[in-house]
Amino acid sequence: MEIIKKDIYTVSQLNADVRELLEGNLSRIWLTAEISNFSAPASGHWYLTLKDSRSQIRCAMFKGKNNSVHFAPKNGQQVLVRGNISVYEPRGDYQLLIDSMQMAGDGLLAAQYEQLKQKLSSAGLFAHETKRPLPSNIQRIGVITSPTGAAIRDVLHVLQRRDPAIEVVIYPAQVQGDAAPKQLIRAIEIANQRQEVDVLLLTRGGGSLEDLWCFNDESLAHAIYQSNLMVVSAVGHEVDTSISDFVADARAATPSAAAELLSNDKQHKQQQLLQLTHHLQRAWQHRYALLGQRMEIAEQKLYRQDPKRRLQQLSQQFDEMYFRLHTAITHKLNRQQMRLQQQQSAMLSQSPQHKLQLQAKQLQYLHKQLEQRMAEKMTESTLRLAKGAELLSTVSPLATLKRGYSITTDEQGTVVDSSAMVTVGQSIHSRLNHGQLVATVTKIIN
Repeated sequence: MEIIKKDIYTVSQLNADVRELLEGNLSRIWLTAEISNFSAPASGHWYLTLKDSRSQIRCAMFKGKNNSVHFAPKNGQQVLVRGNISVYEPRGDYQLLIDSMQMAGDGLLAAQYEQLKQKLSSAGLFAHETKRPLPSNIQRIGVITSPTGAAIRDVLHVLQRRDPAIEVVIYPAQVQGDAAPKQLIRAIEIANQRQEVDVLLLTRGGGSLEDLWCFNDESLAHAIYQSNLMVVSAVGHEVDTSISDFVADARAATPSAAAELLSNDKQHKQQQLLQLTHHLQRAWQHRYALLGQRMEIAEQKLYRQDPKRRLQQLSQQFDEMYFRLHTAITHKLNRQQMRLQQQQSAMLSQSPQHKLQLQAKQLQYLHKQLEQRMAEKMTESTLRLAKGAELLSTVSPLATLKRGYSITTDEQGTVVDSSAMVTVGQSIHSRLNHGQLVATVTKIIN
C-alpha cells in the first residue's frame, strides 16, 4: 500500500482536527446528569465529571462562566447544564465546556421546552405561512377543555355577553396530568371527524409550568398542526406561552380573550386589529427565532476562532501540569526524606559515641551477669558447706559426747577402749561434752 505523505497525521494534528469536527457539528447542547470528581483549583476554573447510570463525560467550566452559578456544586448533585462539546488536545479527551449550570427540576422542564420549541420551529410547525385566518362568520365554536374548569365558564360568559347566537360544542378532556395529552389529541381527532364546528378553541386557566406541561407535548403539537379545523390556543395567563400557542393558527392571552377574538360586536374592527397584531407578533417571533438561530451559528463559529478559547485550553493544561508537578515534588521530597533518614541511621551506627554506648551497655550487661553468677556460686558454696557440716556432724565424736558419752585416753592420748589397756594407779583422761576429767585407776573390772 502506497502511503501519501499528506495523509500522515501527528497526534496534535489529529486531536486538533477532531476538536474542529466536534465543535463544528455539535452545537450548544443541554445535559442533565449527576456531578462527581468535582474540583475547584486556585485558577478559578471548575473541573468535574457528569454521569448517569451507564456513562460519564469530563467537563470544564471556566472562570467567568461559573460566576453566574448561584449555588455551590458538590458531588452527587443532580444538575442541568448547557455547553459545547470540545476536545482537550493535550490528552485527546473529548469534554463538555459548560457555560450555564442550574439545579435539576424546573430548569429541566424549561430546557425540554426550549429544545422542543427549536425542534418544531426547525420542522416548520411555527411557520407564519401555514397559519389560517379566522373564519369570517363564526356560528359554532368547539371548545376543548375541562367541562368543570374556570376556562369554560369564562368563555361561555364572554360569548353570552358579546354574541349569544354563537353555539358552543364542548369536547371534554383533561387539561393537566400525564393522561391529558392523549385526551386532548383525541378531542381534536373527534372534532375533525364530525366537522360540526367552524373553529376549535384549545384552552385552560393559568398555572405553573408543570401544570401547563401537557400543552407542550410534541404529539399534541403535530395533532394541532395537522388539524383540518382552524385551532385557536388560549392556555394560561397572559405571561404563559406553550408549544400549542406557537403551533395553533392563532393565540389568545386568556380564555376570555379567546372568546372575544372568536365573537363579533361593535368592537369588531378592534378585534380584527388585535388579530393582525397577533399575526404580526407571531411573524416577528418567527423572524426573531430565525435571527437567533443565525446568531447562535455565528457565535459558534466565533467561539471556535476566539483566542480566549485557546487561552482556556492553555489554562486547563496549566492546571493539569500544576497537579502533576505538585505530585512529583511531593513524591521526590518523600524519597529524599526517607534517604536522609537511612543515611542518618547509617552514620549513627558508625559513630564512636554510638559504639561506646553499645560497649557501655554490653559492659553493664556483663557486670550484671558476673554479679548474678557470683551470687549463684556463693549460694551454691553455702549449700555445699551446710551439707558437709551436717554430714560431718553425723560422724563426729562430739555428737556422741552430746548424748552423755565420754572419750577416755591414756597419758599419751591413746583412746582407751579396753580395760586391758590400763593398770591400777595409771592416770586417765575423760573428755566430756563440756570439759575433761583426770582420774586414777583404782580397780580394773574385766
